[in-house]
Amino acid sequence: MTDENEHKEKVAAQPEKVEAKPVALAAAGSVSSAPSAHSDSRPPRGDRPGDRSGDRPRFGGRPGMDRRGMREERGQRLRETLRSRDNIRWGLCNIFSSYNNTIIHITDISGTETIAIASGGQVVKSHRLESSPTAAMMAAKKAGEVAKDKGISGLHIRIRAPGGHNGPNAPGPGAQAAIRSLSRMGFRVGIIEEVTPIPHGGCRKKGGKRGRRV
Repeated sequence: MTDENEHKEKVAAQPEKVEAKPVALAAAGSVSSAPSAHSDSRPPRGDRPGDRSGDRPRFGGRPGMDRRGMREERGQRLRETLRSRDNIRWGLCNIFSSYNNTIIHITDISGTETIAIASGGQVVKSHRLESSPTAAMMAAKKAGEVAKDKGISGLHIRIRAPGGHNGPNAPGPGAQAAIRSLSRMGFRVGIIEEVTPIPHGGCRKKGGKRGRRV
């Protein structure tokens, strides 16, 4: 009897062991039963509503288009561009721009036949306004209307300043305004080049040995 009483006292003194296994299973079951934002039960990318990335090809382009379709579309655009270029009738626009005047001379592509010509002095009354951008725009519009009536739809532009051994080599303020006006009229602008004559050696500058005395 004494041994049995001692065994019962030892068992009563020991803390009760809690089985963690059923609790962990219960916790795992509760987590899996609730839908989570990070669970693997989501639909694959591209199948979700509002997500169009699954239809987009990896190499770019419109959704649902393969490489062959993209090549055909690119070739069609190129053919249309070349066809529109073939319909352009080109002319040559010579713009003389100084600090005193702006002269716009439109010829055929060879430069031998004059189609239209206008200057800043024809469209303003004051001498000081002949070289202004406003006068250049008005002169370009005047010459451009005549050229359009004669069938010119594209222009290669040559800009010229006075140049030489005395004149300034920089174009006047009306050159850019004239080009902008011609472009806004609907002309296809091709090559823009500057043809200012620049001396290499050349004549002696005016002013004498001591220079210009003011």
